[in-house]
Amino acid sequence: MNKSELIDNIAKLSSQTKADTERVLEAFIKTVSTSLSREEEVKLIGFGTFTVSERKARVGRNPQTGEEIKIPARKVPAFRAGKELKTSVNQGMPAEEA
Repeated sequence: MNKSELIDNIAKLSSQTKADTERVLEAFIKTVSTSLSREEEVKLIGFGTFTVSERKARVGRNPQTGEEIKIPARKVPAFRAGKELKTSVNQGMPAEEA
């Protein structure tokens, strides 16, 4: 599912216009991005938690030349699925709710 399909589905399920739904989705994405840039967690009970993880610096290899390269430490966004999301993925959802 891509972004426009997500907007269509949310608009249909919430009886909102696509334009309103798109604005809400954009606000959600911006809010989560801003919170993560401040290294704050975003917890959605039952759905999951967005966090920031630290990757250590390491030595890698250039796949074309085999030359060793230094990969610097960095922060990456991460998502841990909540119990309800894991359950729905493993059991499948009825067509009416999808």
